[in-house]
Amino acid sequence: MADLDDRDRKLLTLLADDATPSYAELGKVLNLSAPAVHERVKRLKRDGLIKGIAAKLDGARIGRPLLAFVHVDTNNWSITQQVLGLAELTEVEEIHTITGKSAMLLKVRVRDTQALELLLARIHKIDGITNTTSDIALTSYLERGPLPDTAG
Repeated sequence: MADLDDRDRKLLTLLADDATPSYAELGKVLNLSAPAVHERVKRLKRDGLIKGIAAKLDGARIGRPLLAFVHVDTNNWSITQQVLGLAELTEVEEIHTITGKSAMLLKVRVRDTQALELLLARIHKIDGITNTTSDIALTSYLERGPLPDTAG
């Protein structure tokens, strides 16, 4: 784990919530100058704590209101690379290998159940996939990435 001071943790928390404030605005909250904030952000990026800065899009407003989690069963672990090819599909938001009954878990966002069915058909065409099970989210109360611990 990286060596973070309280200001680094606060900066990461602020950026995780909203990455649009200027370095000067962030500096006011952190009691730092804008150049000092900029240097911290550069270091946090270089050290891999900040992977990138991206907009959080509203799935419903971009035409993909249906959020589903797809459990993927395979006949062996060697097909993981083939499943990773699904990352090219814009409907697929996350791909995880997991413990438990399934080998992988996909987080997908689609237009409707028909679009989900078409996506599942594409997944089933991958040689080595034996089954999928889908869970459709009814309401999402919280979606966020990891946050740093509040104390060192």
